[in-house]
Amino acid sequence: MFAVENGLQGDPRLQAISDAIRVIPHFPKTGIMFQDITTLLLDPVAFRHVVDIFVDRYKHMNISLVAGVEARGFIFGPPIALAIGAKFIPLRKPGKLPGRVISEEYELEYGNDRLEMSMEAVKTHERALVIDDLVATGGTLSASINLLERAGAEVVECACVVGLPKFKGHCKLKGKPLYVLVEPSQLEEITF
Repeated sequence: MFAVENGLQGDPRLQAISDAIRVIPHFPKTGIMFQDITTLLLDPVAFRHVVDIFVDRYKHMNISLVAGVEARGFIFGPPIALAIGAKFIPLRKPGKLPGRVISEEYELEYGNDRLEMSMEAVKTHERALVIDDLVATGGTLSASINLLERAGAEVVECACVVGLPKFKGHCKLKGKPLYVLVEPSQLEEITF
């Protein structure tokens, strides 16, 4: 569900977030309208709005871990985890974590990839939030859910800053709710 569908319609923070995201046409390949959050991170007010909205949503859900998807989930995940009193777990690209890992392959809108997670990071029955910057197909978030559930966690929800309109309403990924702050800018040229 989008934030505007869940009590934040007309909230000026959402417009500030949307305005702060730069669109890079045809990156990383022709037809993709890349939603670049670098400009959002350069705007401390808009960046604070992102963190505050997510913290307000999750602070009373008894979440014990926030899992951030490499790499941009690493930006939003730690401040949210700290604010709600949860630990942060990085979900990494292959070969980036020491020790024993579990992995999950998934499809991107422009290729295939794999995520890995430390086997020691999750305790059985921990309540988890998965965070990333953007949801386009749901593949990365679905792989994240699989990793956490294989380790024994209960995934409460997935959250993204930007999401395609097809995720409006009470959308679920692998049976888990999805919460999105804003729609992409200049969507008409995206060819996912």
